[in-house]
Amino acid sequence: MAHYYKRRWEEPRGDGFESWGASWFLFETGDDFWPQRQMEIYDGGQVLRYDLDHIEDTYGQLGEAPLDPLEFEPFRISQKEFEGLWSSNDQINAR
Repeated sequence: MAHYYKRRWEEPRGDGFESWGASWFLFETGDDFWPQRQMEIYDGGQVLRYDLDHIEDTYGQLGEAPLDPLEFEPFRISQKEFEGLWSSNDQINAR
């Protein structure tokens, strides 16, 4: 069974892309809470998507550790919300 989360990240990236601003992180995980799909939506308009077929690129990568289910529980969203965002935004990383 998949789990879906959406969480705001206010801290700067700490790299050459800090000008993108803060972001929303969206995750789809399996029952083991390892990210299977991940999306980052930045205030500057940039959108990144990662999945098991596209693990990393110049801008970032799919999470390398399982999410803590207790920490992320308040950020749970529906599959419908996740899929809507996953398919609706432009992405800057080509697959």
